[in-house]
Amino acid sequence: MRDEVINCVKVLLDGKVILYPTDTIWGIGCDATNNRAVQKIFKIKQRPEQKSLIILLDKVEKLEKYVQKVPEIVYDLIKGVNRPLTIVYPNAKNLAKSVIAQDKSIAIRVVKDEFCQRVISLLDKPIVSTSANLSGENPPLVFSKISKEIIEQVDYSVKYNKFLIREIKTSTMVKIDSKGEFIVLRS
Repeated sequence: MRDEVINCVKVLLDGKVILYPTDTIWGIGCDATNNRAVQKIFKIKQRPEQKSLIILLDKVEKLEKYVQKVPEIVYDLIKGVNRPLTIVYPNAKNLAKSVIAQDKSIAIRVVKDEFCQRVISLLDKPIVSTSANLSGENPPLVFSKISKEIIEQVDYSVKYNKFLIREIKTSTMVKIDSKGEFIVLRS
């Protein structure tokens, strides 16, 4: 795992795109602060730029670096859930312009997956996470089902957990406002 983490970080620091196992499914990712790299992901997925992306963080303490205000309830929500949780926050900051939604919100998931945590920690920046499929297609259950078109367009394909069969599990998604009130978007 160590070598794969180092390889990923080198690629990400060069502003390139990776294909990697996330805490939910296989994803396409890049440095979430690099606008050119984010644009490449939209192009690879053939995804409209109006559709926002999720970013991953390794530690809850880093949230304040990327959103204007983190309501106290967020810490309880993250601590209290035992499955992946994505929270949509208002007023994103310090991220690539094209990763932030038109309403200035950003979807962030603090990962518990060790591989993702190590990559993000070493990079010291959040990474984009979007499913490894063309826009509108179903996410692949296993690496071998990722389309050749996707694989050929990314700059680096992670070898770690490549043959692990993953069950598709989406994260729970909630949207929180600046007052700390939230609604469940996806459970």
